[in-house]
Amino acid sequence: MSSLWLDQARGSEPACPALQGATRADVCIVGGGYTGLWTALQLREQSPGLDIVLLEAQECGAGASGRNGGFMLSWAAKFETLLKVCGTDEALRLLGESERIAADVAGYLKRHGVDAQLRQDGWLWTASNAAQVDSWMPCIELLARHGQQAFVALPADEVRRLSGSAAHLAGVLSRSSATVHPGMYVRGLRRIALAKGIRIYEHTPMRSLRARPQPKVATARGEVRAAKVVLAMNAWSTRFRELNKGVVVVGSDLVATAPHPEALEKIGLTSGVAISDSRLFTNYYRNTCAGEMVFGRGGGDFAFNGAVGRLYEGPSRFAREVAAILHRFYPALAPLGIVRSWSGPIDRSMDGLPCFGHLGGHPDIVYGYGYSGNGVGPTYLGGKFLASMVLENDDAWRHSALARGLRGRFPPEPFRYVGSRVVKAALVRKEAAEDQGQAPARLDTMLAGLAPGGLVPVARKEKA
Repeated sequence: MSSLWLDQARGSEPACPALQGATRADVCIVGGGYTGLWTALQLREQSPGLDIVLLEAQECGAGASGRNGGFMLSWAAKFETLLKVCGTDEALRLLGESERIAADVAGYLKRHGVDAQLRQDGWLWTASNAAQVDSWMPCIELLARHGQQAFVALPADEVRRLSGSAAHLAGVLSRSSATVHPGMYVRGLRRIALAKGIRIYEHTPMRSLRARPQPKVATARGEVRAAKVVLAMNAWSTRFRELNKGVVVVGSDLVATAPHPEALEKIGLTSGVAISDSRLFTNYYRNTCAGEMVFGRGGGDFAFNGAVGRLYEGPSRFAREVAAILHRFYPALAPLGIVRSWSGPIDRSMDGLPCFGHLGGHPDIVYGYGYSGNGVGPTYLGGKFLASMVLENDDAWRHSALARGLRGRFPPEPFRYVGSRVVKAALVRKEAAEDQGQAPARLDTMLAGLAPGGLVPVARKEKA
């Protein structure tokens, strides 16, 4: 799969070799996206003598890490869920860690000479219809009760100015958030990892994983025997029956305009702000340093039984629909045309937070997945969780409630697939009614409430 981001970032760097023959390592990481690379870098920092092998099925960033919108957000919008899962002290700790992600990553990249076009201009959480207005208030009030202020309320005219669109009726700003060029980011992490002596093998898909007597990862032309194995496979984790139960895999579809900085400047969209509305299957969008407009929408194709396969390869089959929403929000950009489209899988967990655990309870095989559409930032923390679990550290990361495995399980197939489509259809009808200023059907509202967590919390009650 090739996205706009990877094509722009690949440059002349050669691919890493495929694994040929048998090798041994202290740690074998499966997956060359943000989670896998950050885990490798955290392990190198905490235990410099480790021999670390990283296996990537295609090229680093070919999965979700190279296909996203480049929103580097915190967990502030998920604070209520953090409290329920982790308790007050750990929720506040993780909130603080997540609020520092963009600044910490920016500093790390600068120290290592990586330009990933990271712009810490914030995240604008908006309402694109009247029903969405103030959907953020329960979150803001809960944060305030715990002495936290992660969002700043903005006047409506300021929301429209920052977003460059009159389609936004209201909104709040998270100043700690950022946008990044996903391809330059993942390729930069790859470069750092190689410079630090981490052995990366690309075009080396895992064929099988044997747990005992010692973990062994078999590939098409080789194998890795390792003391520890890390599964950092995002939606592709569903190949394991245990992990298949923990997520629903659904597509997200993106389009990009031709670069035209003058057109963006004319509508006032000059900063690197990340923008989204308050739908469950969110509309999300941002400009790029080159002057493109990238617009994405969640809620694409569902993967039956979590089988990703080639479902999200090639141009998006929803490109025309996504482009129509872009042009509704930004009619002045319609003449630019759409030059690229692509799709990517999102692994939605039950509560919208990632899960870290031991596969089958095995002490030497760990996994992390389920970022639920908010992985660009939190995968940085994912590396800390997984490194701590590998090293068996006696610290808050390893003992966190997020590191205790699956917290919920979806129904088996075909009920999961059929149920997902029923809920999605209800959501589409509900949000279409709200776009028209109409009250949605009660049944649609009820069914929509069954949806798993997304980028932002679902409104718990209808507005009068």
